[in-house]
Amino acid sequence: MPTSAALDVVAKNLNLKFFEVPTGWKFFGNLMDAGLCSICGEESFGTGSDHIREKDGIWAVLAWLSILAFKNKENLNGDKLVTVEDIVRQHWAIYGRHYYTRYDYENVDAGAAKDLMAYLVKLQSSLDEINSIVKGARSDVSNVVNADEFEYKDPVDGSVSKHQGIRFLFKDGSRLVFRLSGTGSEGATIRLYIEQYEKDSSKTGRDSQEALAPLVEVALKLSKMLEFTGRSAPTVIT
Repeated sequence: MPTSAALDVVAKNLNLKFFEVPTGWKFFGNLMDAGLCSICGEESFGTGSDHIREKDGIWAVLAWLSILAFKNKENLNGDKLVTVEDIVRQHWAIYGRHYYTRYDYENVDAGAAKDLMAYLVKLQSSLDEINSIVKGARSDVSNVVNADEFEYKDPVDGSVSKHQGIRFLFKDGSRLVFRLSGTGSEGATIRLYIEQYEKDSSKTGRDSQEALAPLVEVALKLSKMLEFTGRSAPTVIT
């Protein structure tokens, strides 16, 4: 679920079936055993398929080499080779670009982290209040059209996984996702996923930090990150 929605856009455009599962590779297993899914991936770049039903870096590299070989099959007479950058920019031109980053706040006081998440869940009951905060932070950010706590029902065995992440979905296709992990005695980790969707081809070549800055500002104000955690900056940015 926290993985970029770029895959969703492509799958919908090509009329391909796709599944959005919670974090954790175990959820892919049921889909693959049932023949419903043959390729899968996660936001930290792990990619795999039903040949081993697990992350496989060598397979991912071979997949990219196969794509490059296919794209260059006509370029055997000294023409300029098609590069990974060329392929990515062509993708942006067709499907738009999903600017994406993850902020990790590690070793946050567990009680404060739980309070922050509870506040976000309560906030989701009013889109008007959410959008008032959004516009108060940045008038140039799209409105939130849906807010929920992600829940997954396995289509194979019917099992339900609740409380898998708090999502704020924007009209323009952008997203904010908050997840909590490691709520033990030594503190918790709050993971904030920020994704800005850009369809305007004149803006898909922008620097990522520039493109994401408005949504980052909204995320921090919406969650009251500083007020709840005392953190003015994340521990890690990826």
